[in-house]
Amino acid sequence: MSKKLVLIDGNSIIYRAFFALPLLNNDKGVYTNAVYGFTTMLLKILEDEKPTHMLVAFDAGKTTFRHKTYKEYKGGRQKTPPELSEQFPILKELLDVFHISHYELDQYEADDIIGTLSKKGNEEDWDVTVISGDKDLLQLVSDNVTVNLTKKGISDVESFTPTFMMEKMEVTPDQIIDLKALMGDNSDNIPGVPGVGQKTATKLVKQYKTLEEVYNHIDEISGKKLKENLTNHQEEAFMSKELVTINRDSPIDVTVNDIVYDGYEQNKVSAMFKDLGFQSLLNRLTGEADEVTEQAVELTAIDYTVVDELTPDSFTGEEAIVVEMLSDNYHQAPVEGIGIVNDKQAYFVPTEIAAQSKVFKEWAEDPAKKKYVFDAKKTLVALLNLDMEIKGITFDMLLASYLLNPAENHHDIPAIGHRMGNQSILFDEEVYGKGAKLKVPEQEKLADHVVRKTNLLFAIKADMEKQLKQNEQYELFRELEMPLAIILGEMEHTGVLVDVKRLENMGIELKQRLHDIENKVYELAGETFNLNSPKQLGPILFEKLGLPVIKKTKTGYSTAADVLEQLRDEHEIIPKLLLYRQLGKLQSTYVEGLLKVVDKDSHKIHTRFNQALTQTGRLSSIDPNLQNIPIRLEEGRKIRQAFVPIKEDWIMFAADYSQIELRVLAHIAKDEKLIDAFQHNTDIHTQTAMEVFHAGKDEITANMRRHAKAVNFGIVYGISDFGLSQSLGITRKEAKQFIERYLDSYPGVRKYMDEIVQDAKHKGYVTTLMNRRRYLPEITSRNFNKRRFAERTAMNTPIQGSAADIIKKAMIDLHERLIDEKLTARMLLQVHDELILEAPKDEVEKLKNIVPAVMENTVELDVPLKVEYEYGKSWFDAK
Repeated sequence: MSKKLVLIDGNSIIYRAFFALPLLNNDKGVYTNAVYGFTTMLLKILEDEKPTHMLVAFDAGKTTFRHKTYKEYKGGRQKTPPELSEQFPILKELLDVFHISHYELDQYEADDIIGTLSKKGNEEDWDVTVISGDKDLLQLVSDNVTVNLTKKGISDVESFTPTFMMEKMEVTPDQIIDLKALMGDNSDNIPGVPGVGQKTATKLVKQYKTLEEVYNHIDEISGKKLKENLTNHQEEAFMSKELVTINRDSPIDVTVNDIVYDGYEQNKVSAMFKDLGFQSLLNRLTGEADEVTEQAVELTAIDYTVVDELTPDSFTGEEAIVVEMLSDNYHQAPVEGIGIVNDKQAYFVPTEIAAQSKVFKEWAEDPAKKKYVFDAKKTLVALLNLDMEIKGITFDMLLASYLLNPAENHHDIPAIGHRMGNQSILFDEEVYGKGAKLKVPEQEKLADHVVRKTNLLFAIKADMEKQLKQNEQYELFRELEMPLAIILGEMEHTGVLVDVKRLENMGIELKQRLHDIENKVYELAGETFNLNSPKQLGPILFEKLGLPVIKKTKTGYSTAADVLEQLRDEHEIIPKLLLYRQLGKLQSTYVEGLLKVVDKDSHKIHTRFNQALTQTGRLSSIDPNLQNIPIRLEEGRKIRQAFVPIKEDWIMFAADYSQIELRVLAHIAKDEKLIDAFQHNTDIHTQTAMEVFHAGKDEITANMRRHAKAVNFGIVYGISDFGLSQSLGITRKEAKQFIERYLDSYPGVRKYMDEIVQDAKHKGYVTTLMNRRRYLPEITSRNFNKRRFAERTAMNTPIQGSAADIIKKAMIDLHERLIDEKLTARMLLQVHDELILEAPKDEVEKLKNIVPAVMENTVELDVPLKVEYEYGKSWFDAK
């Protein structure tokens, strides 16, 4: 079998990916755009090249052996944006999961590692492919070594062989060194010879072959200025040649035989993709998933009874209960069986027995009977579907595990047990299979597994409570998260009514608008074509209409959204195309998508709230994700018109915290100016603009206020000069000055940011106002990138997490107040900083007083909380 070696210039490709893609972050706030772009290219490389050996090379640091020759080597480069540097460790972790070798060597560059390994591969007569965006690597090209250079972005590459190089550049691979020595390279701060560009350098190299021969024939060279520059800068030219020459004999301690690539395990890569939020890449995986196998270790037998009847004596008043369902969508999934364990005995209760048992229902609904559960919300909804409302839940294993281990992705009972040293249980996948192979086993196997889970829950409940108390989180667990779980369960079970007809009509209207825009585009283009086909759209825009080409791909012109945004002002066809795409996504994702999840009988949507997911404590929702309905477009906002109250004479009531995170920042940072501004109800963005621009209130323009708003909210999220420059369209230098002026204006904020980082380094974690923890093990890392991300997280988690805690507490307080006031009104949704209720019209006046009063007084801060509310016949009208 022939050997195929692929060598990737890690720094070059990740840099290109970072600047080619908009800033993206996953649900944990981690920036992922560069890793996403790199991974997209990596999957294509694996598919196209089918390597047998592979390595990704990285630069080891800023200083290399070349700096001994020239101190200013690479001296003009801007500092790596922290949003990019934070992604290097993530990329390396991903490469490990792919089983792809990566390597760096102190004092040497990725080029040198690649040069050394490609030379070995060439000598062994292997087929070698090098992938980079750096033309310096073209010197490695040979009959066995092909260099694929990325052009614009990362998706479009050009393959360089000796023949292609001669055709395109008119030089041989070896002569690339002489070419660069004469031309210099601004990106690496290599001087070269002033006045010598690519055209002149190519001419000289073609004629004289090498730099040495150019100088041997210096007297023959025509052009007074050229000869003068060559003569005066001979030293720089030869130094430049030394700098650009790749060291192909670097002292690396890895050989080509060490970097075998045998493929990846799909399940492990899939797990990391899910963790990173790379949903769109999951279906591109081609590795063979591991087969589900039986655990080799035989489990100790467990004593339990499969019951056909329950009696009052079956319960002691302190039970663990597990309601087993195989699907996450517990609103629709059947209950497969129920486990019950107390200090005397263990039961497996078939679903039909529990559903028909008066004794079971009475026990479940008795608040005096203590129940320990896994996922109170899911348990509540599952039993409500069986027409019983569980009460008396005093412990929730899922929420306890989430608070103790917020960074963990797996909080199912077996995973928790294994983390706590209890191995006497199989993982769910080992019992039920997964994906297409998921199935309910025979009752004996099902019952054994469910009872083991219930027994584990009963056994480690006390240890988990002890840990929560040691962490000073027991109050957070009992007083906030557990009551909230029941409220969220009730909200999910209640659901939100959808006016299906209205949603269908919106779909019809959107289709008509799309049709109208399509015709207008055809009119502007002068012909009809498929708007959704880049192959057809590209020639229209860049050949027929003559718009400037921003980016090309392997298949033609790029018509990606970021490209069209840059062309927005070039032709009136562009805004039409952008609107067409936005409306098309609204139609497919939100109109058609919502119609798919509406219950056919009740016409309700039952979204599921993730309570144990984000490390900040924020809630999120899925199936559908109601927090992502785009509301910047009028058409997007109108989708909320389809969400209506349960009865004709009811209304939707929405209450929204105003600038809660900035108010939390003022309280935590104890900044006098911020506190004073909120206490006097000053517009905080105007106030900040006055501070940083040193201007009076009347001098503040709308643009100045916009800039101030960006930095106000950016500070909350630990924004960097790069991030701010991207959002405001200004230079990094201007952005840095702006942030510095902000921190000078609000010294309390600067002090908070410095102190919270130091505190996190000392403790290893940060906390919210209600003692929610986020662990930051990498805050003392020697790796700058990991440490920088942890520092940013330390700054923003107490703010975002405290805001999340406040909203959760407000939901609990409001729920109790509605009951105390004997109101029919009920909460339906929580979206970001907003609570949405439905209520009879005759309760509106009471709600106008009660809701803001409860929300504004749920906690006491140094600044007032402010709540704004609206109400109307739909969610749209309530905003």
